[in-house]
Amino acid sequence: MGNAVAIAIDEAVASLARQDEKLARKVMDDDDEIDRMEVEIEDKCMVLIARQQPLARDLRVIGTGLKITTDLERMGDHAYDIAKIALSMNNQPLIKPLVDIPRMAQLAQKMLKDSLEAYTALDITLAEQVCLNDDEVDHIYNQVFRELLTYMMEDPTTITQATQLIFVTRYLERIADHATNIAEWTIYLVTGQRRRKK
Repeated sequence: MGNAVAIAIDEAVASLARQDEKLARKVMDDDDEIDRMEVEIEDKCMVLIARQQPLARDLRVIGTGLKITTDLERMGDHAYDIAKIALSMNNQPLIKPLVDIPRMAQLAQKMLKDSLEAYTALDITLAEQVCLNDDEVDHIYNQVFRELLTYMMEDPTTITQATQLIFVTRYLERIADHATNIAEWTIYLVTGQRRRKK
């Protein structure tokens, strides 16, 4: 499921950057498969709880799996939303070159990859690093947000596209937040302690 979500994020941003209608539609169609995987994993977790009645760490393993599945599904939804915006902007000249949005996407994808690696390896150090990397994505989001607001103030004809690009950056920022959630759930799984939110 994590791999399918990573591909969806990559393809969604690529469809926006290249204004590729076919790729955007593929991302939107593939979201059904991500949703199907979420339901399948949830069902398996519920069967384990019902049949095995796990306690302590075993219950944390299942609970963490359920939470991570939800975060992955939400990331898939955000990729869908980015692809939907790519479709609506298809064939429009971009008001600015897309530099920061692909960079945000790369950082968010790395956070996703690292958070899943931390989860499978039970690596708290890597999970903590993912949490720290979220600040960089937030910084880029704030920078792009301010830049796009300036475009809108200087030229009202850019308002529609700038607003859509702000939504894209917001979705990428949320994807990074969900990767952080996975890292935090990994820390909880290993230690039994919840990481304090800043």
